[in-house]
Amino acid sequence: METNFIKKIIEEDLNSKKHGEIITRFPPEPNGHLHIGHAKSIVLNFSLAQEFSSQCPTRCHLRFDDTNPEKEDEEFVEGIQEDIKWLGFDWKEHLYFASDYFETLYEFALHLIKQEKAYVCDLSPEEIRESRGTLTTAGMPSPFRNRSVEENLKLFEEMKNRKYKEGEKVLRAKIDMNHPNITMRDPVLYRIKFISHQRTGDHWCLYPMYDFTHSISDALEHITHSLCTLEFEEHRPLYEWFLENCPVPSRPRQIEFARLNLDYTVMSKRKLTQLVEEKIVKGWDDPRMPTIKGLRRRGIPPEAIKKFCHQIGITKKQSLITYSTFENCIRQELDPIAYRLFAVLRPVKVILENLGEEEEICLEVENHPKNTEMGKRKIFLTKHLYIDSEDFLENPPEDFFRLKPEGMVRLRFGPLVAYQSHKNNPVTGKCEEIICRYIPDSFHGKTPDGIKKVKGIIHWVSARHSHPITVNLYDRLFMAPNPSDLSSTELNPLSLEVLTECLLEKNLSFLSFEHRYQFERLGLFALDSDSCFTSQKFIFNRIVSLKDTYGGPTK
Repeated sequence: METNFIKKIIEEDLNSKKHGEIITRFPPEPNGHLHIGHAKSIVLNFSLAQEFSSQCPTRCHLRFDDTNPEKEDEEFVEGIQEDIKWLGFDWKEHLYFASDYFETLYEFALHLIKQEKAYVCDLSPEEIRESRGTLTTAGMPSPFRNRSVEENLKLFEEMKNRKYKEGEKVLRAKIDMNHPNITMRDPVLYRIKFISHQRTGDHWCLYPMYDFTHSISDALEHITHSLCTLEFEEHRPLYEWFLENCPVPSRPRQIEFARLNLDYTVMSKRKLTQLVEEKIVKGWDDPRMPTIKGLRRRGIPPEAIKKFCHQIGITKKQSLITYSTFENCIRQELDPIAYRLFAVLRPVKVILENLGEEEEICLEVENHPKNTEMGKRKIFLTKHLYIDSEDFLENPPEDFFRLKPEGMVRLRFGPLVAYQSHKNNPVTGKCEEIICRYIPDSFHGKTPDGIKKVKGIIHWVSARHSHPITVNLYDRLFMAPNPSDLSSTELNPLSLEVLTECLLEKNLSFLSFEHRYQFERLGLFALDSDSCFTSQKFIFNRIVSLKDTYGGPTK
């Protein structure tokens, strides 16, 4: 990956012989599926381990921070592993869980109590918050802060043995209630939760807090560089305090970087969960979601996500990345590999009056304009065709160069066709049939003498050689660049348009869940996982349009 300040730190550590190996880690909470913000951290941690592998032993751990069983589920554990492997990274044998260290964490808590650096507090969560003060006022010490070591050991043991109710008692670190960093004002280390844990069952009712667990787990795994996002910068003094005051086997260094913020998107796992639970979207893999599963189902390849993460870089400065930047990475990745096909999304019939009913003209065309290895395919010009309704206007503006009354247009890879007449639906008033004549000597881009060269080229499909498909047109989920909530005023009502009467050229042998397709002039598409080859039911998701559309909602 490109040079960034974290890479420079690691290079300096290696040059100074501070470390003989580099160990990073990605520590997700199994309370939801991963999103593209997590992808930035995944790419950073695993790529750094790969990049320095020629200089010293390196590895990247996957460790689940499973300390809050109230919201955690094995579905998320399995899904997270699947997403990371899909992105192309492998932790090999280095899969860990914070729950693996519950016994050790408990022993370290006892150590802090014995060193008079932790105490059992009877204040309620609300009272603890109030007593910690503000940025301008000091905190108020808990009335239980000076309990003896013996009393604290006894009470902590009773907490472990389920003598007290949830919220009745907690274990707090004894640091400094006047510290300018509120995080250091006697933070909670353990709380009581009578919830079965997905890995440890009902063995524990004491669960450690994130900051305590995070720092100790890093140290137990000999992590050299603990990389996290900027919101944890104010927690770093606490991270280091735990390492200084517990008998840990190593001293990792925490380094913060700016998280990924993408416009027209929410990255809060709470809000993403709300979108799913309130059925605003169809699940974690809804293609409108910024989750890895959603991006994958939409058809975005892992290489595009990694390209995007590398392109935006690693800095300390918070910024809002435009979605169009991500879209451009997708286009760059897919354009060289996407098969070209013809599809008509809103079909209107065209009849070539000078072509026989059974007559058909075979045209051999490239599957990719720049990649001859992708081969060629045959398409057929027949009397009955379909074009997109937007490619014909009865009363067009002057700069409309597609099919219009008294006009002429070229069919992509085919001949020129000249308008003769059209018929509108008597109820809707919309055009439902256009009569044209094709110009016999105008194939292969030729313009016969006496005919003015035309500017317009449109795509088409043969009625006889086409197959019905459904197309999902996805747009941004939110109208606001930086959405603050999930209100109906901020949600985009056009985030999904389902078109059920679309037609695709009948070259079905090209269809595969692995391939990506450019429907000429329409965008880049992928088969949705609900497609069925047995019944030839094909559903396509638009991955991205061919040009940036984020100046306004697409249609």
